[in-house]
Amino acid sequence: MLRAIADVLRQVGSAVATVVTLPFRAVARLFGGASGTARGHRA
Repeated sequence: MLRAIADVLRQVGSAVATVVTLPFRAVARLFGGASGTARGHRA
């Protein structure tokens, strides 16, 4: 029973972490792409 609760909490935590980091990742990609096009593209 406790293991099931821990699994649910872990899944919820990972989902929340994904939602929280997505905007930052998108902003980083935007700035990375903008600076990358200015100085040659970095792979």
